[in-house]
Amino acid sequence: MGDMKMKRMGTALALLTVLLLIGGSILAAERPMYPVKVSDNGRYFVDQKGTPVFWMGTTQWQLFREYKIEDARTILEKTADKGFVFAQVMLAGVGDGTKPNVYGEKPWINDNPLTPNEAYFKNVDAVVQIARENGVNISMTLYHQRWRKIITAENGRAWAKWLAQRYKEAPNIIWSMTPEAKPEFVPVLRELAAGLHEGDGGSHLITFKPDPAPYSSSFIHEEKWLDFDSMQTWKSVELIYPMVTHDYNLKPIKPVLMAEGAYEHGSEYGFDVTPRWIRRQAYYSYLAGAHHTYGHNDSWRVLPTWKQALDAPGAVQLRILKKIFLGLAEWWYLVGDQSIFADGGQTQGQILNLAARHKDGKWVMVYLGSKASFSIHMDKLAAPRLNARWIDPRTGAATAAGSFSNRVVPWFSTPDGWEDAILILEPATAVRP
Repeated sequence: MGDMKMKRMGTALALLTVLLLIGGSILAAERPMYPVKVSDNGRYFVDQKGTPVFWMGTTQWQLFREYKIEDARTILEKTADKGFVFAQVMLAGVGDGTKPNVYGEKPWINDNPLTPNEAYFKNVDAVVQIARENGVNISMTLYHQRWRKIITAENGRAWAKWLAQRYKEAPNIIWSMTPEAKPEFVPVLRELAAGLHEGDGGSHLITFKPDPAPYSSSFIHEEKWLDFDSMQTWKSVELIYPMVTHDYNLKPIKPVLMAEGAYEHGSEYGFDVTPRWIRRQAYYSYLAGAHHTYGHNDSWRVLPTWKQALDAPGAVQLRILKKIFLGLAEWWYLVGDQSIFADGGQTQGQILNLAARHKDGKWVMVYLGSKASFSIHMDKLAAPRLNARWIDPRTGAATAAGSFSNRVVPWFSTPDGWEDAILILEPATAVRP
């Protein structure tokens, strides 16, 4: 009996080791090899090996200023655990840029960006390094319109050059700026971009996200230094699809990021931002052809519950979203295509039914924002026979939905009791785990 028990324990430990190795391999496969660049077709992001990178970001605006280094480590480890590989952070924190960090150090001596405070930036250095160790890219906001009295067109280039030189060798940095979407801010943006290029030789991507919302950086889309468009829709989930679609169709082609929507359990919108609201924002973004960033109210406000918020349902369910997308063949060739619906598509309002396909018809994904019945043009897929499966966005649980010829136009109804739903159509020969 003792020998048998030992053998069983040995087998269990061996199985556990294998599972841990598999899990570690999956996590490692999701982490980009820095630095991140724009793909050749201008639609998505790739790492230094050319491997597509799934941009699923989170906002941690106060990471450099309002958290001690050990708390920043906890945040970044949890961020990586949820599948986020991008974190949007304000270099000087939320506000006018004059407040000190938790160690009492201000970003600039005498609030002058040309006299940066070394003690403040040593803390930034440490956080950037922790992010790198956890496979997280920092989208660093080096200018906010609330800092306009501190950073101007006159000193912006020198400030940005100093910053870019300091982080030239940090491969997990993306530069971001937050002006108002007004022509008067264009000169300072150009000076900042020029300084960044002088400082790091163009080794990091540059974007900007206008504030206040809703607005997109596409109002100066043609600027050569602007590597991708970013937008903020605030509480207006109904604006995600039209704003993304507009930016997606601009020339020259650039990636589109829905960089800030309503925060989970946000307190300023007049309604509770539920996990379903979080899911809708994300799926609407991706199925329209964009990338997406999530946020939680307690994190950016640094409430006493900030640590619990790192495991909020919305964040957990976006981890499920990412797994669903990564499970599709060549997910990066997604093309939003509402003509997939023969009936039941919906692109206006807050509750949408959206569809996307692989560019060569290898799969179709449909997201239903609520209970719905609809029909699909199966000839949008290349294979003669197709399998359909439902996925519950809350849990990731999948159930078969039938097998079909690509010559038919079948009707579907979302499963009873589901808040929202995903339908995946793939060739009948596709092997599912």
